[in-house]
Amino acid sequence: MTARMTREEQVSATREALLAAAERLFAERGVHAVANRQISEAAGHGNNAAVSYHFGTKTDLIRAIAHKHTEQIQRIRERMVAGIGDSTDLRDWVACLVRPLTEHLESLGSPTWYARFTAQIMADPSLNEVMIEEALTIAPTLREFQEGMNRCVPDLPSEVRLERDAMARHLIVQISVERERALAEHRPTFRPTWHDTANGLIDAIIALWQAPVTKDA
Repeated sequence: MTARMTREEQVSATREALLAAAERLFAERGVHAVANRQISEAAGHGNNAAVSYHFGTKTDLIRAIAHKHTEQIQRIRERMVAGIGDSTDLRDWVACLVRPLTEHLESLGSPTWYARFTAQIMADPSLNEVMIEEALTIAPTLREFQEGMNRCVPDLPSEVRLERDAMARHLIVQISVERERALAEHRPTFRPTWHDTANGLIDAIIALWQAPVTKDA
């Protein structure tokens, strides 16, 4: 039994090392610029086939990285959504969009790579499907979030809601990337903490959602 558990622990440690190395390399260099061999080397593994053995394809590896973080972010979002109930305060719902990511990034310490990893994936239409699939696994909470947002801005046309939702998601990721990169490179940041960064994002996204809608003459 002890030998079997030791083997399981070794496999788990190898997988975690490969995930961490892949996330960092993908974030720093781009997904398509990184080979499995480089990931294995960065993880301290001598077997160049280790990535394929443990994860299969590169897409499967990306899915594993995304899933690891999505689970933790989702737990924060579930707690926040449950706490605000049927609120019609736009700030409550925008906070549910922003703070799960910033709290998660803060919990990881420094440096982190997840924001830059996410930006790389979002920029690739085929790989972005992986992130969308992960989002669909938390559909009940997303549905509650959308219903809450709709209660706050009931007069916005549906196509404008979709557009502003996309704008908000990109703003959250890109500002997180700016802070994550600055911390990794020991440069000044816009705000002193991830909590304060979330405050700035929430203020900006509220303004975005409340902006007037220009109609064609």
